[in-house]
Amino acid sequence: MNIADVLSGDAKLEGVQWVLLSATPRRALRGQLRALLSAPAMLGPCHLQHAIFRPGRKLKAYYDARVHIEGTEGYCVRPIAVTWTVDGEADGRQGRDALAELQAEALRQGVAAPFRQLTAELPEWGMHIQVSPLDAQFPQLVRLLDPRHVRDMLAAAHAASGVASDQPRPDRYAVTSIRYRPSSCHVLRYDSLDATKGGAVFAKLYTGEEGAHAFRAARDVADWLAEHGEGVAAVRPLAYVAEDRVVLYQGLSGAPLSKHLRRPGPGVAGCLERAGAALHALHRLPQAVAGPLQPHDFAAEARMAVRASDHIPALLPSVGAAIDALLDRAREVHERLPQEPPTFAHRDFKSEHVWLTPGQLTLIDFDRCCLADPALDVGKFFADLQCWYAAYDQPGLEQAQERFLAGYAPGAPEERLLRARLYEALELVRMSVPRVPLFNHDWASRTVRLIARAQTVMNDLELVLGLPATYYCGGSDDLFARGNQL
Repeated sequence: MNIADVLSGDAKLEGVQWVLLSATPRRALRGQLRALLSAPAMLGPCHLQHAIFRPGRKLKAYYDARVHIEGTEGYCVRPIAVTWTVDGEADGRQGRDALAELQAEALRQGVAAPFRQLTAELPEWGMHIQVSPLDAQFPQLVRLLDPRHVRDMLAAAHAASGVASDQPRPDRYAVTSIRYRPSSCHVLRYDSLDATKGGAVFAKLYTGEEGAHAFRAARDVADWLAEHGEGVAAVRPLAYVAEDRVVLYQGLSGAPLSKHLRRPGPGVAGCLERAGAALHALHRLPQAVAGPLQPHDFAAEARMAVRASDHIPALLPSVGAAIDALLDRAREVHERLPQEPPTFAHRDFKSEHVWLTPGQLTLIDFDRCCLADPALDVGKFFADLQCWYAAYDQPGLEQAQERFLAGYAPGAPEERLLRARLYEALELVRMSVPRVPLFNHDWASRTVRLIARAQTVMNDLELVLGLPATYYCGGSDDLFARGNQL
């Protein structure tokens, strides 16, 4: 197998999965990682977490590398990012000097150990490796992984938040990387190592002024819902630390709704209804509450669907053609539907961001909030339900969506619900990336089924509107039947 053929897309899905899963490429990767470790640390299993393929440009993969350190039990986990590029020029090579400085700082602060180097390149594979905490776009990550800095930062944040001064604060923290995405995003978790002294704190890192905006939006939404939410709350950020460009959140008690959707029990229907009521409350939030909001329209969401699925035409050509046709139909239908003024929108309203907490429902993650059609949030949640019910082969999807609408729909215009179905189809296309990992053995069949669901949603909407519908016959890459008009 030729790496150039893989990255161009000519080797199709087989080539991508060969790079990610087969023995020869993995041996090359593990050999580079071993060379970065200080003796006597030993490299253990490397678990592939996520992969992104941009045909003709690059393949990126994120792993949790387990490393055994002499004198300790088990493994420590270190996230790594691996990029294969056509010309061997990976993202991390653009700022060599910055990366060298960050690596030196990480070594000085002791957060690089047990690695003695945090980057490696293998030109014959077009491979570039970055080990956490290296990221030129987020230089603050190095110090935010330093337990000493974390202790001082959290002490100051708790003091500024109004926590009673006589409350004992932890002196030691365990730092865990929840998400390591160089040049994109990072999430950390801080757990007290002192018994009975505080719960977990989560840290989200930002560049520029994005963190300040996210903090203000989450704080102001939490304040408004506390007064008007009627059993609905938003997680209130603990602090925004400007010098570190990080927003801190206290950990929540409870569990996300997504956890309950894996095996829906008798109580899930009530939870879905409450989630609908929560979104209804959110859409009544005055635009001025969360400060200036960026507008986000249907065209922008369609462009995001195109970008999210741009690897599919190279790997499954007929599915790619079906996506193009579906998006064209969606644009045409959108022009026919009545519109309404935009409102405050969450823009990432899904079951993972709806938490069942003691006494109320708590909404999280307002980073993407915007001024948009409220139907976007409804459609996103519908698509999210589709993915969960499909992933676990659960019956009752329609009933689940109906219970959600029972909480949301009172007073909602009928036209909004029609547009929600349109957004549902778009979101099913977008979710083909995070919900169906490229390295899964059944990626092709699951992707086909997900796009088929989007086709079905569009067909049903077109029937309601009295428009010709296009049918999908399902089953494999070659079974998209287009142009069968009613």
